[in-house]
Amino acid sequence: MDNYAYLYIISGEPYHRGTCVNLTADSTLIGRIAHQSAPDLAFTNAYISRQHVIIRRERDKALLYDLGSRHGTELNGVRITPHKPYLLHNFDRIQLSKGLVVLHFSYSFAEQTLDIEAPSIASQPDETEARLIIHWDKRECIVEGKRIPMSEKEYLFLRALHEHPNQLVPLNEIKASVWPERPPGEEGVPDVTLDELNALVYRVRKKYGKDTLLINAVRGSGYILETESKTRVGITS
Repeated sequence: MDNYAYLYIISGEPYHRGTCVNLTADSTLIGRIAHQSAPDLAFTNAYISRQHVIIRRERDKALLYDLGSRHGTELNGVRITPHKPYLLHNFDRIQLSKGLVVLHFSYSFAEQTLDIEAPSIASQPDETEARLIIHWDKRECIVEGKRIPMSEKEYLFLRALHEHPNQLVPLNEIKASVWPERPPGEEGVPDVTLDELNALVYRVRKKYGKDTLLINAVRGSGYILETESKTRVGITS
């Protein structure tokens, strides 16, 4: 069967950035590899569900379905409803589990698809002007020119704050975002102690610099990531 569409892997272990996947079958299952199952496109991150999403070919168009994944799927930054079809268009961005896997979709091959990075690059702040740059797709920070990789918990914590810049992010929301694998405790949120959360915040401040990454604590309530200050912070998608 001829190729009718393509996926480009922007991030997602174990694949290299830019890996092209030709969509030829009537359905392509995307998920996490396991002993009992092997999806058509398999990732290794534990936060990706074994059967996370499927792309179905219907009348030469591609439709995306979330298969009830535990940590969700976003299409162009908007979380989609499980088991509901979403028509895919050129240059659509698909994110699994809050960006742990990022895919670009296109009906066109290579040279046209690679152009999708251009708008985001053009809108990024000048790295020589910003003391801190966060590259979400690479899961790294650049602090005064030095590249520092993020751990998984650091990534999830900073991502949770970044989604609500200059706003209070409640403790329960942070726990749910950073420790989704934990069993629920009181109020249905993951059973995470304040000591664990405080230790994570301490590590983040120490690793990236408390004067460059401005994370303010609101005692007993949550945390705020300040992005509008004298210390310029550049956040890239």
